[in-house]
Amino acid sequence: MTDAGYDIALVRIDNRLVHGQILEAWVPFIKAKCIIVVSDGAACDFYCETVIRMAVPSSIEVIILTVEDFAKTYTFSRNAGKKTIVLFSSVADAYRAYKLGFHFDHLNIGNIYNEEYKVCHGTSVFLCDDEIKDLLKLLENEGVAIGIRRIPRERAVNIQDVFKDYCAITP
Repeated sequence: MTDAGYDIALVRIDNRLVHGQILEAWVPFIKAKCIIVVSDGAACDFYCETVIRMAVPSSIEVIILTVEDFAKTYTFSRNAGKKTIVLFSSVADAYRAYKLGFHFDHLNIGNIYNEEYKVCHGTSVFLCDDEIKDLLKLLENEGVAIGIRRIPRERAVNIQDVFKDYCAITP
């Protein structure tokens, strides 16, 4: 499978994967015709995959892949093909896909919940140390612009602003 037919319009981390904000806000905003779910768990769980496929209207193509299969198959491209949303369920998966070759320049964080969080932003982003470290690597080493934005009508919050206090106290 090649990526020639997919215009990657949004790369997003959202532990809920496909849900109302994606279907009711992001899909119309982007005019997406495809959603690619990148999750080892979803790709290996028939029930989860079935629920995701049932939630998405039939007019939207749904592709569900493991992180490794996705990274081997797709490259980041713009303005070539159908508008596509790529959804990761975790920071670790997005970072791993990047390291395996799926190089994106912007990353949207919608919802991440970690009980052992060290940084909290609003009611939907709770990041632990490992997630923060991976995001900092993407930001500082790879030059990826990272913003927190639940829905399109919200103004994106730059992750650097969220990390200011954390990074000041982290060795």
